Amino acid sequence: MSATTTTPITPAHGERVHPRAAGFIADWRTVSLRALRLTWRDPEAFGPALAIPLFFFVVNVGALQSFVEVSFPAGFDYKAFQLPVAVVFAVTGVSRANSLVIDIRDGYLDRLLLTPVRRGTLLLGLMTADFVLIVALALPVMILGLILGIHVATGVAGILLFVLIAGMWGLAFTGFPYAIALRTGNPTAVNNAFLLFFPFAFLTTAYLPEEAMTGWLATAAKFNPTTYLLGAMRALLQTGWAWGEIGKGLLAIAGIGLLSFGLAFRSLRGRVNRG
Repeated sequence: MSATTTTPITPAHGERVHPRAAGFIADWRTVSLRALRLTWRDPEAFGPALAIPLFFFVVNVGALQSFVEVSFPAGFDYKAFQLPVAVVFAVTGVSRANSLVIDIRDGYLDRLLLTPVRRGTLLLGLMTADFVLIVALALPVMILGLILGIHVATGVAGILLFVLIAGMWGLAFTGFPYAIALRTGNPTAVNNAFLLFFPFAFLTTAYLPEEAMTGWLATAAKFNPTTYLLGAMRALLQTGWAWGEIGKGLLAIAGIGLLSFGLAFRSLRGRVNRG
C-alpha cells in the first residue's frame, strides 16, 4: 500500500528506485483504517441491521413471553432465551462486500493489485472493519437486554464472552458475501447473500428450546450450526459456565468460518489471477 505503481522511479541523482512492499502489518492496517473510515461515513448502511432485530426482539418478547414461560418450569426467562436470536440477526450478513463491489467496478481494486500490497490483506482489512462494526451492533442489543432485566448467570466476564462470540459468528459469516462479490462483482447478488442465513435462522431453536421440538424440525435443528451457537450464548446468560455448550458453539463458528473464508480467499485468488 505504500507504493501505487510498479514503474521504477528515477530521483534527481539518477538512481532507479523500485517500489517495495510495506509489510503485512502495514498493508493490513491501511486497508482496515480505510474500511473503518468508510463505514462510519455510511451509517444508513448499518442502521437497519440494528433497528430490525431490536424491533422483533421487543415484539416477540411482548407477544410470546407469557405464553411460553407458562409452559416451562418456573424460572425460565424468555427474554434471555430470545436475546441471542436478536444479536445473531443483528450481526449476520454485516460486511463491506457492497463496498468491495464498488471498488471492483470503479477499478480501485485493480489499481491496488498493481501495487506490492499483500493480497490477503485486501480481505483481512475489510474483515477487521466488519468485526469492529459487528461488535458495535451487538453491544446495544446486549444493553437493551440488561435494561429489560435479564440476569446474566456468568456476570461481566460472560457478557464480554457473549459479545465476542457474536462478533466471531458475524465475522465467520462475512466470507460468503465477499466470495460472491469477488466472483460476480454484482451488488444484487451480494445483497441476496443474506438469504443464505435463512435456513440457519429458522430451522433451529430460534423460538422454542430443543426439547420442545419434534419431527423433522427437531432433526434439522440438530444439524444446524446456529443451534449450537444459540446454545452457547444462552448458556452464558441462563446456565453459567457450561463449557460443553460453549465449546459446541465455538466449533460451529469455526466450521462456518473455515467454509466461508475458504470460499472468499479462493475467490480473491481467482480474481487476482484473472487480473
